[in-house]
Amino acid sequence: MQTTAVLLSEPKRLGLETVTLTDPSVRDVVVEIRHSGVSTGTEKLFYSGEMPPFPGSGYPLIPGYEATGEVVEAGRESGFAVGDTVFVPGANCYDGAFGLFGGATRRLVSAPERVTRVDSGMGASGALLALAATARHALAARNAAAPDLIVGHGVLGRLLARIAIAKGAPAPTVWEIDPARSGSDDYPVIHPDDDPRRDYGAIYDASGNGALLNELIGRLTKGGEIVLAGFYTAPLSFAFPPAFMKEARLRIAAEWDASDLAATRALIESGKLRLDDLITHRAPAADAATAYATAFGDPACLKMILDWEGIA
Repeated sequence: MQTTAVLLSEPKRLGLETVTLTDPSVRDVVVEIRHSGVSTGTEKLFYSGEMPPFPGSGYPLIPGYEATGEVVEAGRESGFAVGDTVFVPGANCYDGAFGLFGGATRRLVSAPERVTRVDSGMGASGALLALAATARHALAARNAAAPDLIVGHGVLGRLLARIAIAKGAPAPTVWEIDPARSGSDDYPVIHPDDDPRRDYGAIYDASGNGALLNELIGRLTKGGEIVLAGFYTAPLSFAFPPAFMKEARLRIAAEWDASDLAATRALIESGKLRLDDLITHRAPAADAATAYATAFGDPACLKMILDWEGIA
């Protein structure tokens, strides 16, 4: 079985190609993708060639870990049915291409435990489920304090703020240096230069900018915590004396797990969490090269969605 997929053959070289899928087993599902999202974090690093060595990665690579579509084949032991609308966090089902992510494709083959049913009415916003679950994961650690400062007002920063508020926490302050990403009706978004506070108890960094670590430590109250919720390509370092005086704590938040996905889906279905307004750009999958360049280069692009309708 063959399909059309976005193929990153080497850094900065990307386009649609025909690829061969592995044969599905009696447990697998075949999903026809309707929408896939472009990650401006990890996917951008593979696109630019800046991603440090990462297990299961290499070129050629099929990107995309944000995908939603319809089950078109369901193995008898899969537990799914043809016609189910599902979210898939990518797939490793390609012959001759790395599928570390693998969701930017017209069709994919997946084990059932990686597939989650979603409401078909979610449309393209269903592709954002993994990113929302990643934000929820950062907030759901044992004894985690709700953020009173979030750094970065991209999609992840917005989701951290929205989920915190949905769980009943006070509205956090959000730092953002790009005027194109300012503004919210639910919490203050300010430039860090305009913030005099130095007593934050929990700072969640969604910027991925490790150079901010000393600045963030200086903004903590004694015993406060910094949660590293972004992805950092360079080694992180900080001056020890200020961190010592603050008795600062650092926590790393990795990707979501199944419980985060279920809890996030429940927030969406209850109406407490909205995703659709985070999609600022959409493009046909046939224009993938231009769409990825826009997603990575235009600060006004919060989330780019590829529409796969009409692709074989």
